[in-house]
Amino acid sequence: MDEHKKGEVTPHDPTVPADTIRLPERGFGIDRKKAIIAAAICWAGWAVVVYLVTNGLTGGFDQWGLMSYRTGEELGPRGPELVFESVRDVTALGGVFLRNLFAIAAVVALLFLKLRREAVIYALTVASGWLANTGMKLLVGRERPQIVPHLTEAGGESFPSGHSFSAAVVYIGMAIAFAALSRRHSVRYTVIGFAMVLSAMVAWSRVMLGVHFPSDVTAGWLGGAGWAFLAAALFYAPAKAAADSETVRKMDPSE
Repeated sequence: MDEHKKGEVTPHDPTVPADTIRLPERGFGIDRKKAIIAAAICWAGWAVVVYLVTNGLTGGFDQWGLMSYRTGEELGPRGPELVFESVRDVTALGGVFLRNLFAIAAVVALLFLKLRREAVIYALTVASGWLANTGMKLLVGRERPQIVPHLTEAGGESFPSGHSFSAAVVYIGMAIAFAALSRRHSVRYTVIGFAMVLSAMVAWSRVMLGVHFPSDVTAGWLGGAGWAFLAAALFYAPAKAAADSETVRKMDPSE
């Protein structure tokens, strides 16, 4: 069979010019003032939810949220099986395995893109976020809801939702890191906005599965988003210094 007909390139075929892609060696700096303002708004919301929960003022909201996806005498999931499968797929994005896998992959990708500063900021954000979430759970103890049957296994304290907090930290923090590839604010806001919507979907999926009160996931998401924005501002200076260190340079796979 003729080699050319196989789709293979022969010496007679013209060469295809390679595209030139220019990546910022350090990325464009984040606006730390805006990050702190966003963090303050989220943390203020978190404080309000904590106050409402500790004073027993979220009963109606929690009842409505848990019952909104249930139907019938057995309070089973509402809608077709496809909806239920989609909810389980979305909640898996906030699980320990997938979120940590994506976080590690993001750090490696940032290093390949020569964004060492962003890689350090993101790694510190995720690691410190785990400590913050653990402390928050110890601050407000709460049992998981028993209003509707649980559609997945879940253990530990209910408030705040660890899935919600961690999903917000991992995905919003990831978006902030990769937003450094563009200097255009419209691109940055779109990327970060998508991550906020995705993490919010993970949070509400926990309510649909019956393992968290709506107030749990609201506080968890606000706390996680607030931590992602706050860490991006607080860790900027030390991450910039660490990016030039010999240790981080040796970890850079592109070197």
